[in-house]
Parts: sequence; structure tokens; C-alpha cells
Amino acid sequence: MDPESTTNGTAVTDFILLGLVETQRLRPVVFVVFLLAYLVTVGGNLSILAAILVEPKLHTPMYFFLGNLSMLDVGCITVTVPSMLARLLSHKRTVPYGACLTQLFFFHQLAGVDCFLLTAMAYDRFLAICQPLTYSTQMSQTVQRILVAVSWALAFTNALTHTVAISTLNFCGPNVINHFYCDLPQLFQLSCSSTQLNELLLFGLGILMAGTPVILIVTSYIHVGAAVLRIRSSEGRKKAFSTCGSHLTVVGIFYGTGVFSYMRLGSVEASDKDKGIGILNTVISPMLNPLIYSLRNPDVQGISLSLFTGKTVFCFHFYKYNF
Repeated sequence: MDPESTTNGTAVTDFILLGLVETQRLRPVVFVVFLLAYLVTVGGNLSILAAILVEPKLHTPMYFFLGNLSMLDVGCITVTVPSMLARLLSHKRTVPYGACLTQLFFFHQLAGVDCFLLTAMAYDRFLAICQPLTYSTQMSQTVQRILVAVSWALAFTNALTHTVAISTLNFCGPNVINHFYCDLPQLFQLSCSSTQLNELLLFGLGILMAGTPVILIVTSYIHVGAAVLRIRSSEGRKKAFSTCGSHLTVVGIFYGTGVFSYMRLGSVEASDKDKGIGILNTVISPMLNPLIYSLRNPDVQGISLSLFTGKTVFCFHFYKYNF
């Protein structure tokens, strides 16, 4: 037994992650599928980021936030999938206590930034559509950087709080986690000490980290919707609703999976469902985001194509309100 574990009352030094499947013959299939999903996600998001970096015409607030979102998507899937693939290859399912908490911290750090970044993107669309005359001054480069920096600071505080709180719990019994990565609900189920304070903390911070951004996003889009309906051009309304619809789709997937993951604490029977929700949140959503947000945009399509072919593609369409 680890002396440090004895000191803080934790007898368990390793956790066993069961992963997605327990059948031996299905593991190669799972490995190939998730390896391809990881490569597609990383490749798609990095191509979007590269297009934004190399093309000056894409150096606008909307694409600045999209670039940050692409980096977050790469980070989110990297925190969970590579370690799962390594366990499939090595046939070892044990995860050290410290590594489990480290994964937990970085997962909540990146997910927290995602919460506030999606809010910043909604605020950007609100300013662009509802206050176009003052948009360039209200969404200056300084404001953009402040919004991103504050997002990282708030997410760091949230992730550190949860990590420190979970480290105070005692784990002295079962150490099997029916999931493919370490997260709070599954660790709560294994603790042999009271998790009431931790669950209250999760609920309270969840209101601040998710509830407040959702309210701000909904409020922004109520104003945006009213402004778009006043646009006389049907083509302009269509383009505006298309871009806003893409953002709202990702917001719905992100917050919907979060609610299912963290608002159903203590349900052992729901573990298999949690795996599906975890796949949607950590794999499918980052993989779809480039398609939903950017690959449908002719500006990014042209630049991405030119990066791969080495040719200049003239397909820039500057729409009103930066759509």
C-alpha cells in the first residue's frame, strides 16, 4: 500500500477502467474505430486552425473564437481517447490514482473553457447583428483576448476545486469504473466516505459553469432572432439563421450531454448509458464541430483546399454581419 495513500485515508492506489467493451474479439474493432475518429477529429480541427492562421481575411473575431474552439476540441479528445487506445493495445486496464485525478482535472478544465467560449461566440454574434455600427470597437482584439483569458481562469478554478475535493474522499473498497475515462459521477460511486458535499459542490458550480452561460446564450439569441427577422433580404435571413443554427446545434449537444452526465448522480444502472453519453461528449461532438461550424463555410473550405493542393482558391464571400 502506498504510504501517501495511507496518510490521506485512501487505500485504493489504482482504478480499473472497464472500457467500452469487455468482449476480447470486439476490442480490435473498437480500437480501429476510435483511432480513425481521433485522427479525423485532430486532422479536421487542425486544418481549420491552420486555415485561420495563414489567411489574413479570416482574422476576424468569429474565426478567432472558432480557432480557439478547434484547439479545445483537439484537447478534449486527446485527454480521453489516446489513453483508452493504449489500454486496448496493452490489455492493461489499471489506471494509477494520480493519473485518474490528472485526467479528471484536464477534462474539466477544457470542458469549462468550452462552456464560456460558446458564450463568447453567442455574444460575438449578438454584437455583429444587433450592434453592427459599434461591433469593431466593442469586439476589439483586446476584448477577444480578455474573454478567452477569463474563460481559462474560471475553468481552471472550477477544475482545481473539483480535483481537490475528490482527493479528500476515501477509496477503500471496489476500484472498478464502468467507463473509459475517469470522471466525477463514477468516482463518487466508489467512495467509501460521504460524497454529499462533493455532489452539492458539483451542483452549485454546475449552475455557475453551465446555467449562467446557457442563460446568456439564450438571451443573446433572442435579440439576434428579433434582429434577423427585421432583415428585409430573404437571403440575408437565411445566411444569418444558418450560422446561428450551427452554433445552437453544438450548444445543444454540449450542454445536453453534460446534463445527462452530471445530474443523474448515484445511478449505478446508468453506467452503460453514461458510456454512450461520454462518447457523444468527448468523441462525436469534437469530430462534428469542424463540419458544423466551419467546413460548411465557403471561406474556410477554400483556404483548407488551397492548403492541401497548394493552389489559390478564390471563394471568399463577405456577407453582411460577417456571415
